[in-house]
Amino acid sequence: MSIVVGHDGSDSGDDAAVLGARLARATGEDLLVVTVYPEENPIGIGRVDAEWVGAMRDHAREVSECAKRFLDERSVSASYHVIGSGSAAHGLDDVAEAEHASMIVVGSERHGARRRISPGSTGERLLHGAICPVAVAPRGFRERAGDTPIKRIGVSFVDTPEAHEALRFAAELAKETVASLTLYTVIARAAEVVMPVIGRDAEDAFLQTVREDVRAALDKAIAGLPEGVEATEEMLEGDTVDALSALDEHEIDLLVCGSRGYGPVRRVLLGGVLRKLIRRAACPVVVVPRGAA
Repeated sequence: MSIVVGHDGSDSGDDAAVLGARLARATGEDLLVVTVYPEENPIGIGRVDAEWVGAMRDHAREVSECAKRFLDERSVSASYHVIGSGSAAHGLDDVAEAEHASMIVVGSERHGARRRISPGSTGERLLHGAICPVAVAPRGFRERAGDTPIKRIGVSFVDTPEAHEALRFAAELAKETVASLTLYTVIARAAEVVMPVIGRDAEDAFLQTVREDVRAALDKAIAGLPEGVEATEEMLEGDTVDALSALDEHEIDLLVCGSRGYGPVRRVLLGGVLRKLIRRAACPVVVVPRGAA
């Protein structure tokens, strides 16, 4: 299997390349850096169209060479493909499917906040239909070492099939990388749960029940993990997006999330909470497609 990195010649592409290099080094998989060019000009015809496509292909080759120099300087071994497609997202997804890739890695948009993720148009399209998990690197990730090991993997967990799918992926990744695993569940603060008119005692009792149910679900999920996977659990309080987006390199190296609970099977698809998180997270995020189970 391989890890497919989308590179467009920008700093964002370099961010994705460094994250892809880290993942490939940790898992032992091949790193495949892909540059996509438009395979046809929807406006021109005949010779004009052919010349335009040729110019785009030549530019993509130059971009691919730049990506190679960037990774060579960091002693990262990779393969490089230049392909034509109707869109960058479509091209990357096609390569990932053909190569049976374990994931696609992209960078954040150029105008996003530094050290935060915010996928551009290609990332957005992949996050709404890629055949395999999609990882998004924060802006500025290129400044980090490509050979830094992945030691701590976080999972956004609630007791749903999609979260269990994400946990299975994270557990397999943790096993391959010998990383520790932390399951994060976010619960609301007291004042955000029920109306004050019911009384403090009733509110406290309700929250205690919620915590007990969450703890039971977390314990059961951890008990079902493969042998050899070291896992802990942590309950955070507050808004889900605020709490998860605050996690950075001091807590985890990677945050794994599941897709929303409806839509095409084995395709990535964002729900409302994940859509917000994917624009604010401080660490790389991997979104896992919904499984067939």
